[in-house]
Amino acid sequence: MAVIVVTGTGTEVGKTVVTAAVAAAFRAHGLSVAVVKPAQTGIAVGEDGDVAEVVRLGGDVVGVELARFPEPLAPATAARRAQMAAVRPADVVEAVEKLGAEHDLVLVEGAGGLLVRLDEDGATLADVARLLAAPVLVVVAAGLGTLNTTALTAEALCARELEQLGVIVGSWPDEPDLAARCNLADLPEAAGAPLLGAVPEGAGALAPADFRARAGSWLAPRLGGVWDAEAFTAAVR
Repeated sequence: MAVIVVTGTGTEVGKTVVTAAVAAAFRAHGLSVAVVKPAQTGIAVGEDGDVAEVVRLGGDVVGVELARFPEPLAPATAARRAQMAAVRPADVVEAVEKLGAEHDLVLVEGAGGLLVRLDEDGATLADVARLLAAPVLVVVAAGLGTLNTTALTAEALCARELEQLGVIVGSWPDEPDLAARCNLADLPEAAGAPLLGAVPEGAGALAPADFRARAGSWLAPRLGGVWDAEAFTAAVR
């Protein structure tokens, strides 16, 4: 069973679109892919959440959402306020193992950052990655401030002896400023891990067929694509 845990350095950095792109890239190679969202917050009953967006963009992908809480808060807080049962790491592991028995790859998309609490005991996505012995893909912002949050996430992973698969820019601007251009070269050093892609800003608004056709061009070979970090960095300087 192959599993990748997808986290971010914070909220709104592009985790869902990156997850969809990775799913699309591996589907293009003929692999079966499933996506698990342990906890969706801030979405009402009946509304499409992150899993639906990954399925819409990624194509023939199986999506599973384990819990949904109405308020846009950390999962543990949202569950407490809604008087609902929180999602525990063991719940996620069980779901992933079931899906892994029938799929080549399972992607686990977290909520917020690596250490956002899932339950009242303080469990986090890092605990999920540890139990699954799965590598973690970190989605980062492009601009000023991203080196600090990237380094902090990398330190948290290292302290827990978790494998960082690499980092990927979740929303690369059409007109990158000086900080964004310089960050391309500095991100691997801050992360202590390779830069594995840059998804263009607004990619999620593409028609699904266009998204799937282009996804591999945004991702490095390790994520099923053809993107080259060195060439991309040199081109935007």
